Amino acid sequence: MIGQPDIRVALIGAGIAASLTPALHEREAELLDLDYTYELLDLDDEDDPVAAFGPLLDRARADGLRGVNVTHPCKQVAAAHCDVLSREAAALGAVNTIVFADDGRAAGHNTDWPGFVEGFRRGLGDVPTGHVVVLGAGGAGSAAAHAAARDLGARRVSIVDADAERAADLARDVGEAATPDDVPGLLTVADGLVHATPTGMAAHPGIALDPDLLHPGLWVAEVVYRPLHTPLLEAARERGCRTLDGGGMAVFQAVHALRLFTGVVPDAERMLEHFDELVAEEGASWRRA
Repeated sequence: MIGQPDIRVALIGAGIAASLTPALHEREAELLDLDYTYELLDLDDEDDPVAAFGPLLDRARADGLRGVNVTHPCKQVAAAHCDVLSREAAALGAVNTIVFADDGRAAGHNTDWPGFVEGFRRGLGDVPTGHVVVLGAGGAGSAAAHAAARDLGARRVSIVDADAERAADLARDVGEAATPDDVPGLLTVADGLVHATPTGMAAHPGIALDPDLLHPGLWVAEVVYRPLHTPLLEAARERGCRTLDGGGMAVFQAVHALRLFTGVVPDAERMLEHFDELVAEEGASWRRA
């Protein structure tokens, strides 16, 4: 766009080398006629990725970036590095999008919350949501728990985390705290399960619970999208569960983040197509119930 300055943004996190986010943003930005580049600032080589976040954020700001996206394991520590927080970020205590103002102030936002809601409504909009179990109380789990309680009609949200204090902290805002030992009993009565731990990611292979706890009366939603077909989702489908992978959340949070970075409203339907094209190159599509 003539007269528009170059817009540079980045993703900060660990294990992000295979992220589709840069291509997803850049494809849409090109069609919006924006001079836009998206970089990766990977924390994989850091002994303490969380401690390294602050200096890396300062460097990004000094280098003239418009802003950054933030992913595992830094979404919660990112909030402490912002000068102002959006309503969603303040409620969650987690930030996944930081925009730098002209005066250098950092505004923290959370686009995971609306991204999860929109992805869920598209993929599982007809399932019961009275009782939802959220496995993982980190940044993504917090977003999913708030979304379930405040947007998706859940009357009971059970929050499970290996860190009991973290589960309790989130439960004070929404839902009830539970432990991993409670999961078998919870899944016998719950309508659905949201998995929001890193387990199942390319860098953290595995499955976060005993797959034999899954049953056809339970829907299962993932926040992981790399890979789309996690062991948990495969196990859930084998047992007759309705499932939702993390693709929808990834796309819709990116739609909101791109708007925050540029001030231009992206075409959400087109970004869904971009994502489908990107994952089709890997032989998969996210649009499945």
